[in-house]
Amino acid sequence: MAKQRRKLLIVDGYNVLRSGSRYRHLRDAGPNPDYADDAFNRAREALINDVVAYAGRDCEAVIVFDGARNELSDGSCEKIAGVRIMFSRAGDSADKVIEKLSRDARERGIETMVVTSDATIQNTVFGFGVDRMSANGFSHAVEVNDHEYDLDECPRVAVKNTVGERLDPSVRAKLAALRDAL
Repeated sequence: MAKQRRKLLIVDGYNVLRSGSRYRHLRDAGPNPDYADDAFNRAREALINDVVAYAGRDCEAVIVFDGARNELSDGSCEKIAGVRIMFSRAGDSADKVIEKLSRDARERGIETMVVTSDATIQNTVFGFGVDRMSANGFSHAVEVNDHEYDLDECPRVAVKNTVGERLDPSVRAKLAALRDAL
């Protein structure tokens, strides 16, 4: 049996929430969003749910949020439905964590995808041989994934059309008369 490829999805949490079209309506679009605000918490929860659904069983997933300005952030992880949620340590940016995770994964031969619209991170991880996806690209991919899931959950009943059902009723009547005459 063939060995299954190992895959890792790394999501730049706050960047996707700010840049992804899917999350705009869920958060405060002001210039200085309050990350403790209920709207932003709803957006974070939506992102986590989307990553869980998108990654599924196909790959391991990590969402990295920036905790650099929070002196209480120790860089610990929490796991929700198989997805690791990380806040960077106080003083460290999420960018550094994402770069380290992607470099380490590629060195171990793990196929890696980083989701961010930050051009600096995209260029840096590209240098490691890591694939990139923009926040809007991820938003679109999640919407397609949701649509496909909806189709799977609500399959349409197939209607079997016979040739006779597709014919005009007058033609059917003439054919029936010919048949009966034989």
